[in-house]
Amino acid sequence: MGSPSINVEQFQRRLKVLLDAWKNDTFACDALCALVGSSEDIMYSKSTALQTWLLGYELTDTLIVIGPKFFTVIASKKKLSFMQPLEKLDSVKVSLVLRSKANNSGSFADIFSQVKDSKNGKRLGILAKDKFGGDFVPEWQKAISGSGLETVDESAHLAYIIAPKDSAELQTMKKSSQLSSDVFSKFFKAEVLKIVDREKRVKHSVLANSIEKTLHQNKQLLGNADPSEVEVCYSPIVQSGGDYSLKFSLVSNDKNLKYDTIICQMGARYRSYCSNIVRTMMVQPSETQQEDYKILLETEEVLQKELKAGVKLCDVYSKTYDFLSSKKKSLAEHATKTFGFATGIEFKEASLTIGPKCQAVVKAGMVFNLAIGMTDLSSSDDDENYALFIGDTVLTKEKEPAELLTASKKQVKNVAIFMETEKAETNGAAKEDLQLVVDGNTVLENRTRQDMTAEEKRKSKQRELGDQLNETARRRLLDKDDPSSGNKSSKSAAVAYRHASLLPKDADVQELRIFVDTKHEAIIVPVGGQSAVFHISMLKNCSKTEHGDFSYLRLNFFCPGNTVGRAEGAAFPDPSATFVKELVFKASNTRNASQAIPSTNLATAFRLIKEAQKRFKTREAERKEMEGVIAQADLVISQNRNVPRLKDLFVRPSLTGGQHRTQGVLHAHVNGFRYQPYKGGNIDILYNNIKHAIFQPSKGEMIVLLHFHLKHAILIQKKKYLDIQFFTEVGEVVTDLGRRQNMHDRDDLEAEQAERDLRHRVEMAFKGFMDKVQQFSNLEVDTTFRDLGFHGVPHKSSVLLQPTTYCLVHLVESPVTMITLSEVELVHFERVSFQMKNFDAVFIFKDYKRKVFLINAIPMTSLDSIKEWLTTSDIKYTEGIQSLNWAKIMKTISDDPAGFFEGGGWSFLDPDESDQGGDDSEEETDYQPSGSDEPSDESSDEDYSDEASESDEEEELDSDESSGKDWSDLEEEAIADDNETNFDDDVEERPRKRKSSGAPPVSAAKRRR
Repeated sequence: MGSPSINVEQFQRRLKVLLDAWKNDTFACDALCALVGSSEDIMYSKSTALQTWLLGYELTDTLIVIGPKFFTVIASKKKLSFMQPLEKLDSVKVSLVLRSKANNSGSFADIFSQVKDSKNGKRLGILAKDKFGGDFVPEWQKAISGSGLETVDESAHLAYIIAPKDSAELQTMKKSSQLSSDVFSKFFKAEVLKIVDREKRVKHSVLANSIEKTLHQNKQLLGNADPSEVEVCYSPIVQSGGDYSLKFSLVSNDKNLKYDTIICQMGARYRSYCSNIVRTMMVQPSETQQEDYKILLETEEVLQKELKAGVKLCDVYSKTYDFLSSKKKSLAEHATKTFGFATGIEFKEASLTIGPKCQAVVKAGMVFNLAIGMTDLSSSDDDENYALFIGDTVLTKEKEPAELLTASKKQVKNVAIFMETEKAETNGAAKEDLQLVVDGNTVLENRTRQDMTAEEKRKSKQRELGDQLNETARRRLLDKDDPSSGNKSSKSAAVAYRHASLLPKDADVQELRIFVDTKHEAIIVPVGGQSAVFHISMLKNCSKTEHGDFSYLRLNFFCPGNTVGRAEGAAFPDPSATFVKELVFKASNTRNASQAIPSTNLATAFRLIKEAQKRFKTREAERKEMEGVIAQADLVISQNRNVPRLKDLFVRPSLTGGQHRTQGVLHAHVNGFRYQPYKGGNIDILYNNIKHAIFQPSKGEMIVLLHFHLKHAILIQKKKYLDIQFFTEVGEVVTDLGRRQNMHDRDDLEAEQAERDLRHRVEMAFKGFMDKVQQFSNLEVDTTFRDLGFHGVPHKSSVLLQPTTYCLVHLVESPVTMITLSEVELVHFERVSFQMKNFDAVFIFKDYKRKVFLINAIPMTSLDSIKEWLTTSDIKYTEGIQSLNWAKIMKTISDDPAGFFEGGGWSFLDPDESDQGGDDSEEETDYQPSGSDEPSDESSDEDYSDEASESDEEEELDSDESSGKDWSDLEEEAIADDNETNFDDDVEERPRKRKSSGAPPVSAAKRRR
């Protein structure tokens, strides 16, 4: 399952682009050859780029010759077996020739004859700059020199042909650009701040190596990217200290980082596709330096605006340079000679450079690395030279400015570090307070060389999210942009008969007896001497009882106020009308001589009503079951026999029903997947109907799974499903506890090693399968982050919930948990208290009609990590100690959204700081003397004479010299005085006011004071 395979459809599509180049006379040759030797030191070359673009892999010691009507390959046996599916193509003649280690002159002669028979038959296109080693290369070059063919360098033409990217390439380029942006924003920027703040001494080379190490090992930055397919385009470059060279071939030196102008150049390469980002960070920049940097940003914006399809690259350069000259001529004189170049499989395409001499015309879909900088700049405030350099990866459009792919912030407030030093002498020593300002916010405030704590950063970010939350939600609801206000047509009230003429002419109706019309699902009953019609949907319940000689039929109807859980607006278009809530009919059980038993009509009606109710409820249940189900387009079956596939997979839900599991094969076709079980029907899932595709490895689990969460439900065994899962087991689910086990048992060790090998093989097979699918589709496969997971009870049992890039999921046990983060408005934590071991999390969605999702019994130890995860996901959270009635809260919000947001919106969930302040003040007054605040206490204090006050002071100074009464007498008098003046609070505070355990009790007056 894990062996590489060629994507035949992609090969056909891209080969056609090359063949069309001969029809359009883009190529000057009659055939093109590309030979990759055995040298491993060459990172970029046109030959390897052509192989990767056509075949998806680099093949050493392989010769490819392409003509208008033929495609010939000379390679080893293993490589030819890899390309064997190409022999069945009809569009071009494919020849796979086995390479001989001794002599290939015969194979070369056949190729030369093919070249001479194609088009003019005189010129052979080569890629002149490719310099490979090995024995095969000189043998081919010698054969060309003796063939009589003229060689033409087609490197520039080939680069221009493959420069526009298709959808699969663009998806890879965007992922690569995201990696570059994330490494700078989330690692390098934070690392520089830490170094400057703590005044560390770090070498440029060490910092550059840490960037490369992070790109390979930091799983959180990589997201769902496979680490084995991520590498650097070039060794990261870090410069500072006044000596700058704005080139990408530079190597970071071993000088220490200086706190002035710091330039960082880095590029990530994902699945052989390159991206790049360049940023300049400035420590304590001068006003001149800031102004120059702002001009540089404006220049890049102009360059991005001018770079669009149909424009020559030299014209793009000229307009950008003229703008820079008009803003500040001295900057233009020190600017780089070019403003960027095309990028892709090769990092730099020299023939597609944004410079004054390049005549190439821009095409839509090209990807460029913009790079604008100035060196040897100086400021009047500082004699030391500085440089400015910024670069981004962009995608060209047809008639629009180029799209930015590396969306890392680069305004002055985002890259400047300001230090404010205040000196104050304390005991003869000077103290400095450092203040860093990043992203416009003070990072350190009233501190000395210390970073903000994680909690403070989190609170700052949450305040920003809170400010945005209410405004965004209010605008969405009031402007009818709420998902809940979509085009959901409400079901109209059921009508039995459109016109009175449609009433049945049955005898029971004419004789004013109860009649049940099963065809129209209506009940016709006599009311006030006339027939009244009720549709069966309005009947709540009915019952039949017998009492004495009479039978009673009771009919209870739905009416406004008693329809809990029903949409009253649809059932009652006019709630102010008069409604019948209950009808009771009475009939005799006594048989008359001339008539049948009267109660027979009631019994018949009761039976027919029950049958009609059952049919109606069954149909309504089926209708609700079909809600959200759409008819999928037909699956386009791939004609390639080697389509990507995974064998021996189980599926959830089961196709056979019950507990029996279904096993089969999952195929990836042109526009979707098809699961073919060994027994039973197929399951088709189209790519455009997949909302989330999630791969979960076997770490900590007994299965490896691939889960699809759909946009629209599909029917399986007449039931609709939004979640389809394919998995395979990689370990023993059941363990024999009766067998004695020894940790050194050879069989056990071998079994464990075999299980580890099986896990690795299966995971690689799943990854290889999804990689092949992503090459010809826009499907993005997410993966779970087990390290960020936490336990909770989303349904009935405690499970491990794991975040992904876009979701929070639990996929192992049924029912699965799937929360899309982009649909979450905010998260509220309930029962958050130090006395509690667990808390609950309530996920409130942007669609206020949707029921909130509650996760119970989350351990308190996971609270901080969940807060950090939500903050990094830009989701607002609040917390409280009580559980709230969310059904009532959401109904109130939905009924009056304008009033809700005018009253503060979601701010009612935040702790009120003012109330907290009031509580603190009240607690402080409890410990103050009782006579200091209340007027009644002040008036009572006036009753005491000055002599009493003086005696009290004497008692405080020397208790032994006070009056001759003993302590017990004084205590009794004090209690009596307190009872008379109702100073109960003072009696309770007495122990707190004693100065020492050996002092005698003081009087009530003293305690009040």
